[in-house]
Amino acid sequence: MRNADVFPRYRGNMEYFCLGCGERHGVDELLYTCPSCGGVFMLDNLAFDKLAETSGDEWREVFDERASSRNTALRGIFRFYELMAPVMEEEDIVYLGEGNTPIVEASKHLVAKTGVQFAYKNDGQNPSASFKDRGMACAFSYLKALVRKHGWDEVLTVCASTGDTSAAAALYASYVGKPLKSVVLLPHGKVTPQQLSQPLGSGATVLEVPGVFDDCMKVVEHLAENYRVALLNSKNSWRILGQESYAFEIAQWYNWDVADKCVFVPIGNAGNITAVMGGFLKMFRLGIITALPRVFGVQSHHADPVYRYYSVEDPKEREYKPVKVTPSVAQAAMIGNPVSFPRVKHFAEQFEAIGGRDAFQVLQVTEQQIMDSMIEANMHGHIACTQGGECFAGLKRAIELGLIKEGQSAVLDATAHALKFSGFQDMYFSNTFPPEYGVTPDMSLSNAPELLVDTEAKEKLSPEEFTLTAAKAIADRLGLASK
Repeated sequence: MRNADVFPRYRGNMEYFCLGCGERHGVDELLYTCPSCGGVFMLDNLAFDKLAETSGDEWREVFDERASSRNTALRGIFRFYELMAPVMEEEDIVYLGEGNTPIVEASKHLVAKTGVQFAYKNDGQNPSASFKDRGMACAFSYLKALVRKHGWDEVLTVCASTGDTSAAAALYASYVGKPLKSVVLLPHGKVTPQQLSQPLGSGATVLEVPGVFDDCMKVVEHLAENYRVALLNSKNSWRILGQESYAFEIAQWYNWDVADKCVFVPIGNAGNITAVMGGFLKMFRLGIITALPRVFGVQSHHADPVYRYYSVEDPKEREYKPVKVTPSVAQAAMIGNPVSFPRVKHFAEQFEAIGGRDAFQVLQVTEQQIMDSMIEANMHGHIACTQGGECFAGLKRAIELGLIKEGQSAVLDATAHALKFSGFQDMYFSNTFPPEYGVTPDMSLSNAPELLVDTEAKEKLSPEEFTLTAAKAIADRLGLASK
């Protein structure tokens, strides 16, 4: 058997630790928040320093070899097993093809227009069409391990969602099967039809709650605190570990050199940006990368609590306050009180200590800028979702503010597939956005379909006459010259 196919022997010693009071707990049970102070948990590998006995060069060689592994337990995010959740056995690993999503260089038009080299990492090419599959692969692998260890005969998995989380949770629960059952809570009327269809198609019990995501999250938190359920939102620390694979893949794609990279990540519940920073910091500690990239969080002006916090220049004057959200096209980012904000703060301080004050920054963009950027990107060969549009808008804002330095390039996070948000694209082209979004189409980007021969006229024509009439109308519309 090739080395690339051999499951690692290394096992870590993992504990939950609270970012609020520092209390620690074992990982034999599902825990989400600290029993003492209610703070959020991180997962800490007490045996992490043992990994430093292997050089950065050797780790790079290990991970590069595993890129060709035929072992499904090492094909996806667990290619980086030692860096993430090294307490699971091979039999517990759930693999549905997640991870290894492509990094696609921006089209020549977009590079020329912005003046900056950049690329999209298309996480919409994960199994349920969003980055949430990275976290779910890790969370469900951990659940499988707990079920095996404790002999549980029924586990109800539950999550609040604006769409992508529910799709991923339902997909992985349906694959693992008994004793897992999936329930998802969605804000009524705030999820696209495409996203609603996914958990339904995976057999989940779908329940709707009036209000927004934050209202659903409060209900889910109450359930997790008072009933035996497995919570799958980003309060689940195992999900954060799985999402670190995004950072590992970026580093590997660029041959482990990210010193000149600016990584743009949308901030919703703040789990993804937490994971991205955490992943880069782990690689830096082990010498796998020798410098950190810069990380830019991006928020819509309709849901921007993290931006507001970091917009205060003096750290001593900063005060975190949740905000009341208004409708946003970046639905996954429409969260006024991100659960993972303490984690962001935790890692941002480490980033700044190593890379300086500009190593981590948060930008605010408008709904108009998000939609214009999504449409522009996709009109030039990309498949960006609205959150991908948010990142592109963030890059433009960073350029406008003079934040991108000479020689630096950017990686933008397209968190989901564009098709999940086709309804917003339709509203853009037909100029039918509800007023509360504050979005009107840029006519230079407008691409609405045109009807050149109406139905009534077609009925009066023979098939041959209709073909000639339609062909002539199209030729005239396009300015085609006859042969």
